[in-house]
Amino acid sequence: MNQKHLFTGAATAIVTPMKESKVDYDSFGRMIDFQIESGIKALIVCATTGEAPTLSDDEHCETVAYAVRRANGAVPIIAGTGSNDTAHAVMMSKRAADDGATAVLCVTPYYNKPTQTGLIRSFSAIADGSPVPVVLYNVPSRTSVNIEPETYGVLADHPNICAIKEANGNLSKIMDTFRIVGDRLDIYSGNDDQIIPILALGGKGVISVLSNVMPKETVEMCDRFFRGDLKGSMQMQLDYLPLIHLLFSQTNPIPAKAALAAMGLCEDCLRLPLTPMEEPMRSKLYEEMRKLNLI
Repeated sequence: MNQKHLFTGAATAIVTPMKESKVDYDSFGRMIDFQIESGIKALIVCATTGEAPTLSDDEHCETVAYAVRRANGAVPIIAGTGSNDTAHAVMMSKRAADDGATAVLCVTPYYNKPTQTGLIRSFSAIADGSPVPVVLYNVPSRTSVNIEPETYGVLADHPNICAIKEANGNLSKIMDTFRIVGDRLDIYSGNDDQIIPILALGGKGVISVLSNVMPKETVEMCDRFFRGDLKGSMQMQLDYLPLIHLLFSQTNPIPAKAALAAMGLCEDCLRLPLTPMEEPMRSKLYEEMRKLNLI
């Protein structure tokens, strides 16, 4: 049994709202309140959806610290601290812990393309140096490297590695990971179009982009599954698939920010090299949001 369990159900990989290219803390506070009031189980701050690559170290830490203060213990705050420089990931993990983060989320090193041995050594070094538990984040579509199931099997033995955010999209590989890891690590879906399939395999929840705009519904989807209403939870998964696809029709978080701006929760402002959502996908996104009474 995993003794380092963080949460069960839906957590939000929350966007970092910007205004005139600065972090918009007024909007961020309202978004955090909206998430907590909607029943979200945890918040992941300054990760992919939070545009972490364009935040300075100080901005990154200030954003994490703000989220910790605003949440005020209502939900765990998990800080994205991954890097393609292992020493930098260790340093950022220590700073996140100092700022009050419950745990850290560490993505596979991007661009470097390490071997599986390199992944084991890098993640082990981060876990050794982090004062708080580490969640492994696998998203090969963005990093060009995949964590293999056997590699998870080795990393699962590290006492400070607690969970996996799995976004490789390959259910066969994910099943192998469940087989090898067992209950040594919690596994969360990193893809909104695979929430219920991964829960059915034994997953503990989802780290979601969809829940930025539909937190109550994403929470309910997971809750229905855990209550034994498989049919109801799967129907919600199917009902929200069109919106999910549109939220990933351009690079995340471009569509998420367009959606949140339409809802009045933040400005449609991103940092280069990301740019606002383009047509015709923007119109299609808003059309689907109107169908769901989001705008």
